[in-house]
Amino acid sequence: MPELPEPAATVVEQSAIDASARLTKASQRALDLMMGAQKVMLEEVVFASNELLDRAKTETHLFSEFISKMAGSHSVKDLNTMCRECGQHQIDFIRRDSDRIFKHGERMIEVTSKLFSGRPDS
Repeated sequence: MPELPEPAATVVEQSAIDASARLTKASQRALDLMMGAQKVMLEEVVFASNELLDRAKTETHLFSEFISKMAGSHSVKDLNTMCRECGQHQIDFIRRDSDRIFKHGERMIEVTSKLFSGRPDS
């Protein structure tokens, strides 16, 4: 079998080295994407559990406040005032909760765009 001339052998070797480098780079990008996605999913699980716990504590506090105010009211006017105040507390809580969820959504969009653009969040 005839051997390749020296320049052709060098070109083949260089081509193999380039292909290997591109494959290594692609593998590294895929690994970075998978690790980043795993990190984001784990952060989401932690965030969701913390939010559920925080919401349960706040709801329990609001309910106990409602019960204590109801026990302390002595007239229909007091009950009306108490219901209005507790309703306002509930509305404020929902507003704060919605703001937190909106800010979290913005952060998730930012992290996901960084993940797919190849700039890991460090």
